[in-house]
Amino acid sequence: MSTRLSEAGLYYEDIFFPSEDGVPLEGWFIPRDGSNKLILCNHPRWFNRAGLPSHIEPWKSLGGSAGNDFEVNFVPDYKILHDAGYNVLAYDLRNFGQSGAANGGVFSVGNYESRDVVGSLNYVRSRADTRGMTIGLFSRCVGGNATMYAMTRRPDAFEGVRCMVCPQPLSARVSLGRALERLGISNEYMERLDEKIRLYTSFSIDQFSPVPWAENVKIPTFLYQVREDVYTNPGDVQAIFDNIPISDKKLYWVEGTTRRWDGYTYFQRDPVQMLEWFDHYMG
Repeated sequence: MSTRLSEAGLYYEDIFFPSEDGVPLEGWFIPRDGSNKLILCNHPRWFNRAGLPSHIEPWKSLGGSAGNDFEVNFVPDYKILHDAGYNVLAYDLRNFGQSGAANGGVFSVGNYESRDVVGSLNYVRSRADTRGMTIGLFSRCVGGNATMYAMTRRPDAFEGVRCMVCPQPLSARVSLGRALERLGISNEYMERLDEKIRLYTSFSIDQFSPVPWAENVKIPTFLYQVREDVYTNPGDVQAIFDNIPISDKKLYWVEGTTRRWDGYTYFQRDPVQMLEWFDHYMG
């Protein structure tokens, strides 16, 4: 998984650290000589810190029916950030990549995963070479959900964090509703699906929505989203944005595609806006 870092000319350190509740998390630290600025990166569901090989099975089946049948490689993101003057820390959330299994393998769309976000901040502040660095967040998809829920539970953990770039957060009810629609299944099935999810995870579908958590986002935040993404709808992302209670926020729509994966790779195609956001708020 780390070979591509070397191929990209990036020196890196394999790291491991505990989540807030002790789950072991694996990651990379990519130093930038002479820089006192650090971007913490996390990833979407199904992915890990390196990306997703969704051009081959079994991963191709996760998104192939929606046109997301191409590989997503996140190493170019880290190269862009590094070359722009940032240290980078990227890690695998629990139950993904090389990080530890936890909570019976239950994926909670940000609830349990919020503990990993807090753990990454604790780790950065524990290292002698990073504890004094200026911190920004690059929180993708469920990583964005997890960050917003961490801000809800542990606002103290974000003291001094300067800003966040957050691609494609979403609410589970919306994404599951779109999936039923694509499969030709009546939305009336949602109540049964909600009950099945509750029995399996002990959460209801609506407990997987970042819309209410966004009320606790108190740092400058830049959201961007594929407008015609078949996995969600613009109204959900707009509601997340509208609930962020500060004026230093921005929402950008990626046009001309329905593929969610195009949102995950947008930064490496056109990073100017996001780098300007980080540069403005991180000095």
